[in-house]
Amino acid sequence: MEKYYKKIIALSFVILFFITSLSFSPKTILANFDVGVNSAILVEGKTGKVLYEKNADIELGIASMSKMMTEYLILEAISEQRLRWDQNVPISPWVARLSHDEAGSNVFLEVDSSYTVKDLYEAVAIESANAATIALAELLGGSYTSFVRLMNDKAEELNLEKFKFVNSTGLPNRMYNAENRAEGTTSEDENRMSARDTARLAYHLVNDFPELLETSKIPMKNFQGNIVTDKTWMQCKEDWTCMKNWNDMLPGLPNFYEGLDGLKTGYTVLAKYTFTGTAERSGTRFISVVMGAESIEMRFIETAKLMDYGFNNFDKLNMQESLEVSVVKGKEKELMVSSVEPLSFLIRRGEEELYTPYFELDSNLLDEDGNVIAPIEKDQVIGWLSYEYKGENTFSYLTEDGYTKERVPLLANHTVEKAGWFSLTMRSIGGFFSGIWTSVADGVKGIFS
Repeated sequence: MEKYYKKIIALSFVILFFITSLSFSPKTILANFDVGVNSAILVEGKTGKVLYEKNADIELGIASMSKMMTEYLILEAISEQRLRWDQNVPISPWVARLSHDEAGSNVFLEVDSSYTVKDLYEAVAIESANAATIALAELLGGSYTSFVRLMNDKAEELNLEKFKFVNSTGLPNRMYNAENRAEGTTSEDENRMSARDTARLAYHLVNDFPELLETSKIPMKNFQGNIVTDKTWMQCKEDWTCMKNWNDMLPGLPNFYEGLDGLKTGYTVLAKYTFTGTAERSGTRFISVVMGAESIEMRFIETAKLMDYGFNNFDKLNMQESLEVSVVKGKEKELMVSSVEPLSFLIRRGEEELYTPYFELDSNLLDEDGNVIAPIEKDQVIGWLSYEYKGENTFSYLTEDGYTKERVPLLANHTVEKAGWFSLTMRSIGGFFSGIWTSVADGVKGIFS
């Protein structure tokens, strides 16, 4: 959605306007920037501002990136106390059998062993464990079919547009026995989303449950044990109790990228190699999605290119503003308002001069002439400080309210009490006679002109 603004009444303002550069080496903006995958997108993590996209609205296979929706539903249930981290998760016979399929990504599970929600959630987030995903889905949904329905319902609630969930794992449905598939799905089905909607899901996941990054950033961990620091990633892969993160851009793994702490990889024949990544440096977070890469390494190479594009070609611009507005029906006729905090937003490097402050006063506090109506309390929200862009490189957002995340409140610097009845009456009388005197003066002037 493009950014729109309402008409604003601004009488005068004092501007403190400065640029804060991200702490990275400046590089030339890549005018013809491209990535070597079928579909991709790069967005700012805080606002969902889209910085780059390529075929982002094509619905494609997403493979294990599907597990981000499973993670969202688990974390939501934890936050709403419908699940507990220490709650025991029953393991059905077919889940136990699936967990021993060494051809897939799994941790070994047994029917008669004990596992907590936290144990299996970590297996999903780190190892991308398929059987653990199904066990959690059955626990939360009550049945596998019900959980898949929850996935699609949540996608609609999050305003995803191009999606289809047929299972919790992202595996091709043909890998499920008929009796274990969600009702209404077929063996030919597979989970799908567009890159834009995958980024939307990741955006909500990171912003609604930022604690998930504490798990997704773990390179290696023993199942039901401690974080692994005394093994190489190759040694971890050979040990079935050691969960090695499929995200090879984490510290100590083959494609390490500074600041990257999530999020989810995937592979099927349909989807090819996919990856939703997120990285933060100096307080700026990006989310990227690459789909249809030809190899494991390529999905990380192209992700690094997207992240480099973001960190090397965009800066933070800060505005700290004050504005003097007219007041009616008050003991004072002017009110100074100020932004409660600096407005900080991402811009293309070199476009600082194309941005100016933009003030929007709360229409509920104004008369028909745009004056603020007393009484006003100190620190009352009078409106919002945003910006106006006069360049050609406009941005869209993942969500309809994305632009509202690039504004800060304007607060009243002091109290303006409502004037008493007598003062208001005298002002009205003064205004009346002033109007008559002006009319008489204009008439006399007309006679002698």
